[in-house]
Amino acid sequence: MIAFVSGPVAALAPDSAVVEVGGIGIAVQCTPNTLSDLRIGQEARLATSLVVREDSLTLYGFADDDERQTFVLLQTASGVGPRLAQAMLAVHSPDALRRAVSTGDEKALTAVPGIGKKGAQKLLLELKDRLGEPLGPGGPAIGRPVASGWREQLHAALIGLGYATREADEAVSAVEPQAEAAGAAPQVGPLLKAALQTLNRAR
Repeated sequence: MIAFVSGPVAALAPDSAVVEVGGIGIAVQCTPNTLSDLRIGQEARLATSLVVREDSLTLYGFADDDERQTFVLLQTASGVGPRLAQAMLAVHSPDALRRAVSTGDEKALTAVPGIGKKGAQKLLLELKDRLGEPLGPGGPAIGRPVASGWREQLHAALIGLGYATREADEAVSAVEPQAEAAGAAPQVGPLLKAALQTLNRAR
């Protein structure tokens, strides 16, 4: 198992980063929150989880070991694969997920794209004895909001990709109609791709 990767960030994309390790570029799938803290050329250390499929090897990266462990535990629930587990961590911190499961907060889980009411109820039952108790006090988990809005997540991701604050502001405004059309909890990934397209056209 590849427990972590450490080295300079060689490239950033809407849903991944490339970290140079011993002269080799390792592609790592990350949430917008994790990507927003990375800068090209700067050293990074990402906790990782390797997901092996018949036709692929995908490395998922996380800000810390707690996120990685939560990612692994989430997939012990039926119907939760790596993509959905990553989406859950894109919306909620590990402690916020532990709090949601321990308190039976169905609404918190349905805030994740791809999880409906029935799916949330099933997850609450299956994960109740697996995630453990929250580590921090009540309220938002330490380190980042429980579920920052798509605007904040998108803006942070664009800044992390090296765009100026003014460019990020303009790109967020440009994709607002698309976000509103997507409903109450739009996915940040597609919005980030659309925002990057508008920025590329402007240059």
